[in-house]
Order: sequence, then structure tokens, then C-alpha cells
Amino acid sequence: MRDTPHHMNDKPYVNLPLIGAGDEQAFRQLFQYYSPRLKQFACSIIKTKEAAAEIVNDVFIKLWKQREKAPLISNIHVYLYVAVKNGALNYLSSKVHRQITEPFDFVDIELSRDQTPDEKMISAELMAKIAAAVEALPPRCKMIFKLVREDGLRYKEVADILNLTVNTVDAQMVIAVKRISEKVQGNFTSFPSRPVKK
Repeated sequence: MRDTPHHMNDKPYVNLPLIGAGDEQAFRQLFQYYSPRLKQFACSIIKTKEAAAEIVNDVFIKLWKQREKAPLISNIHVYLYVAVKNGALNYLSSKVHRQITEPFDFVDIELSRDQTPDEKMISAELMAKIAAAVEALPPRCKMIFKLVREDGLRYKEVADILNLTVNTVDAQMVIAVKRISEKVQGNFTSFPSRPVKK
């Protein structure tokens, strides 16, 4: 299966009952849409592209094998991210032979270089400053910022994925935007806004 990049803000209609009934086209559409983002998410945790791809593929293989349960999934976004997160943490656990208690305190992420409406409106120099400011955020703060601003997930979805409260996600986003704004002050009056769904 080939995966092609999509923006999470253009989420397609996911027909879980069709997938549950064994519709390969509906399943392929789900895979092609989510696979690139999920691979990037897994890679941000384990730092290995090959293993990240394997983890994501395993999640989709398991979903297909248990497809009759697909219609029971209440939120496919959270389901897939949590499954990939768990797969990535299991990979790390087996790799270092120990249980990781605070997985997101050491996680580092790479922001994707996909072109967004924000980037088209702002100069490349300014985008470089914003990217550097994001890179300087604390790891957990950076991951939350990425999931909300780049992957377009709701605060509640991010909270479910990372086992946090919505208030914590909200507080981390405030910190992220404040720090980024401070770093790039003088170029514009406020951080480029994108609708955020809480």
C-alpha cells in the first residue's frame, strides 16, 4: 500500500461500517490518509523511520484482521494515534529492556515540512524563526503543539492520546504560543492564527 501526504485539516469521511464489512477500498482510503502522519508520530518517539513504518503497518494489519470490530470505534483519530503510541513504546521497552515511566519527557519531534496556508503568507526567514522557536520548546510541549497545530487534532483528542487532562493540553499550548511569539516578536504582532478545535 502506498501512502500519500494529506493535511489533517481535510479529514475524509471514514466509513467504519464499510470497513467492518470488509470493504478494501474504504480501508485503503483510511490507510493512505493516516499512514504518513502516524509514521511521523511514531518516528518522533522512536527515532527510526523503518521501525516507525513497521509499527504503523502493524496497527493497520491488526485493524484489518479485527475489522468486524471497526464500527465500534468511537473516535478513529484517537484510536490510531493511541495504537501507534503504544506500539512505539512497546518497541522502546523491548529495545532497552525496561518499562518507560515518563515516555513524553524525553520525546523529541521533527515538524513536517508540508506547505501550509500559514507558510504561504509568511516569509521563509520568519518560518525559519518559528521552526527554531518550536524546536526550542520542551519535548512534551512541542509534541502537544505539533498534534494540535500541525495534525489538526482537538485538545480532547490530544489529551486522550497522551493520557493528559484537557487543561494540561490547554496550558501547554498557551506556553508554546507565548514562547514562540516571544522568539519571533517584532516580525508581526501576533502568532499566525489557525482555527484550533478544543
